[in-house]
Amino acid sequence: MLRTIAIDDADDPRLADYTRLTDVSLRTSLEAEHGLFIAEGSKVISRAVRAGYPVRSVLVGESRVADLSTLSGDGGLSGGPDVPVYVVPDAVAERLTGYRVHRGALASLQRVELPSVASVLATARRVVVLEDLVDHGNVGAIFRCAAALGIDAVILSPRCADPLYRRSVKVSMGAVFAIPCARMSDWYDGLSGLRAAGFAVLALTPDDRAAPISPALARLSGQRVALLLGTEGDGLSSRWLHEAGEAVRIPMSPGARAAGVDSLNVVAAAAVACSLLSQLGEEELGQEAVAG
Repeated sequence: MLRTIAIDDADDPRLADYTRLTDVSLRTSLEAEHGLFIAEGSKVISRAVRAGYPVRSVLVGESRVADLSTLSGDGGLSGGPDVPVYVVPDAVAERLTGYRVHRGALASLQRVELPSVASVLATARRVVVLEDLVDHGNVGAIFRCAAALGIDAVILSPRCADPLYRRSVKVSMGAVFAIPCARMSDWYDGLSGLRAAGFAVLALTPDDRAAPISPALARLSGQRVALLLGTEGDGLSSRWLHEAGEAVRIPMSPGARAAGVDSLNVVAAAAVACSLLSQLGEEELGQEAVAG
């Protein structure tokens, strides 16, 4: 049985973890100070729990109390009956969080220390590296692409948006918990660690002078590959473009420019590139099986 506690005051200090979830600047400061993050919906909360994140508390509106049975029946919440479950009127939940809570329960979870870049790279063959993406939704969507398409890990530049911010977690549908992730401590020489670990480093760019990605990947058959993706507006920095082993592009169709399209947005580009990268991995596995 979960320990439910009825609260009808949005200013109750026990609900402080859930205050103004739509205010990015406030939440970034609050979450960094207390080492917490917010997960929304029973499926996503359960995935976070299974990934080893301790639950601080749960918040649920009165109309969605039935959702608690899913949480208690899916391996149990970390902490069991010691985890407080705050039940509030729906109007109080909306006033507290800044939006209508329609996915059921919210949970405040404790962050755990990220592994080092070196330890994540040690067991990976196909990785995606994000440089300075600032949109939390885009970061979450790329994690979902990476997890769905067999990418082994995601590496973040120091200034990249937080994948555990509520919108990232929500858009990824919990995929941020399913794929190893590490954050670089140094941007300027960040790619040196990839090269030292034996990765061929490809920089994805819309530049027409770059090599088409498919033949570039084919030339790297059997090698470990890291794919760089740049920020939403300007793309990769000149520093990382210069430091990468090769610049690659996703070719557009002949009529794309006439239609006013010269490139894909970063999430769509990530999906295409991850798919091609995962196919390369499948080909390698197939060759190993034949050789065996």
